[in-house]
Amino acid sequence: MAASAPGEIRIAVTDDTGLRDYALWRPGRPDGVGDLHRGRTGARMPALGGTFIDLADGTAGFLPDSAGTAPTEGDAVLVRVVRAPQGGKGARLKAEGGSDAAGPPALLARGPTPLDALAQAWPDAPIVIDDAAIAARLPPGLRPRMQRVPRAFDEETEAACAALADPVVALPGGMRASITPTPALVAIDMDGGGASTDRRAKQTAQFAANRDALPALLHQIRLRNLSGAIVLDVAGLAIRKRQALRETIEAALAQDPLRPRFLGFTALGLAEILRTRIRPPLHEMLSGAPGRALQMLDDWVRRSAGQPGRPPGLRVGTDLARALAEDPDAIADALRLSGHQPAWRLDPALAPQGWTYDRDTRP
Repeated sequence: MAASAPGEIRIAVTDDTGLRDYALWRPGRPDGVGDLHRGRTGARMPALGGTFIDLADGTAGFLPDSAGTAPTEGDAVLVRVVRAPQGGKGARLKAEGGSDAAGPPALLARGPTPLDALAQAWPDAPIVIDDAAIAARLPPGLRPRMQRVPRAFDEETEAACAALADPVVALPGGMRASITPTPALVAIDMDGGGASTDRRAKQTAQFAANRDALPALLHQIRLRNLSGAIVLDVAGLAIRKRQALRETIEAALAQDPLRPRFLGFTALGLAEILRTRIRPPLHEMLSGAPGRALQMLDDWVRRSAGQPGRPPGLRVGTDLARALAEDPDAIADALRLSGHQPAWRLDPALAPQGWTYDRDTRP
């Protein structure tokens, strides 16, 4: 299912058990994964084991020595993006052979979109869309799977997708977990629930509660695209008992197409998981100024669509004003989805990512 919103398409895969996969696709701000570039070799960094490559959009990606022969500074080189910029770091690249190496930096070909990737991962699933603009962006090979409906997401799917923005996750057995991304790693803390009323011995009850809750929690790693180093503190279980959860953890991680690795438990009893970084994690996409600007436009569209008269105006902080100016596709989407031209004005009194409806316009 692909649901249209200003500047982005929300993609969900569901079955009788609920939400199986999820991704955000922002056509006006593609993440670049799979893009083929002709770049210009910049500074080599022996301490980092690689070379920075200047790209056509003015950014630089990093080419590890292990990803291809180290080029000479100033040389043109063909590279492909294998990891999107994220966590404050630029794109990760690999060297590509070919005959287009001569010339200035240029984007030569776009990689697969998140919708392309999920359509390939779920080849038997129909592509249910609610907006003709999505159909126009589909590759010809996917169009036979397309089904047009008035609303792509039902209420249950909307709720499940919205819950992915919440750092607190409700789990089976009354348990819950708190997910805290940091610059270095993602920390997950499980909190006991139903085990407190279990009449069995405390450690037996805690083991059963963690075992039953872990598959749902580890599925959240996939849905939220958490990646890199992940440490997990299970609830209330003695450190010496935690090794017995290895099979449960490994079985749950095996369902993830990125095949995260379970590295074992630390001396403190923390489960260590390593998941490959490719596309940006959901929390990064939602938390920055571009994400906040799209959330604002989505709220504005929901309030303005189908309403007669003048739509409400917006007052925005400096970062949101810049994000809106850099994403004309999102503005065009808001106009198409609402039937009104969005209007905003900069308000320096607001926080950089703050916004509000303008009191000088009618709702």
